[in-house]
Amino acid sequence: MSRTVEVLPDLGALVQRSLSIVLEQMQQAVAERDIFTIALAGGNTPKPLYEAIAQENLPWDKIHVFWGDERYVPPDHPDSNQGMARRAWLDRVPIPASNIHPIATDAADPAIAAQTHEQLLQDFFPSQVSEFPSLDVVLLGIGDDGHTASLFPHTEALQVSDRLVTVGNKSGEPRITFTAPFINHARCVIFMVTGANKQIALSHILAPTGDSSTYPARLIQPQGQLWWLLDQAAGEQINDFVP
Repeated sequence: MSRTVEVLPDLGALVQRSLSIVLEQMQQAVAERDIFTIALAGGNTPKPLYEAIAQENLPWDKIHVFWGDERYVPPDHPDSNQGMARRAWLDRVPIPASNIHPIATDAADPAIAAQTHEQLLQDFFPSQVSEFPSLDVVLLGIGDDGHTASLFPHTEALQVSDRLVTVGNKSGEPRITFTAPFINHARCVIFMVTGANKQIALSHILAPTGDSSTYPARLIQPQGQLWWLLDQAAGEQINDFVP
């Protein structure tokens, strides 16, 4: 793993830096494997990145889109990660519908939804059924509680080590989430973090030692590249806890 922490002046600069990394990873993946796979994050921070990607002239037929987690709501719900990404990016470009792989949330039992999406992933990566497949890029954020994707502090999802997908839980509300081991097999993980309210969590997540059950983003230690891109507000005190 190679970890890089960068503090950017503002959200606009953070988005442009994220875009440059995504496009570089895409170019390399298409050149080497003729396909590019990316898992998207929800929340407000990555939305302008998706809008920026939509402005690019890209080989849409070679791009496959997944989601690192999803709230258990219909895709047209305001809180849906899929819905946000479609409005900001996917509905604006000629990407084949078959290249979009959302997490279905229509099953009565979220555990069934997790199993269904796991099977989708195994079918998509058939040559890697015996091991965790490797996505090219996984986009993530963090909450001020230190969670990432839907891996929340002191929840059962943090202990899942033999699955690609599991059920996350936030205050009794189920979510579907990629597991930490699956995320860690990615070739490149990009955290986009904004806001002064993330400073305390970052101090624990990026410190040399700490408690991953309390700050689950510490679990993300990918085999490939790890980028922490922070705006000025989030990264103001970064030198105090990053060696």
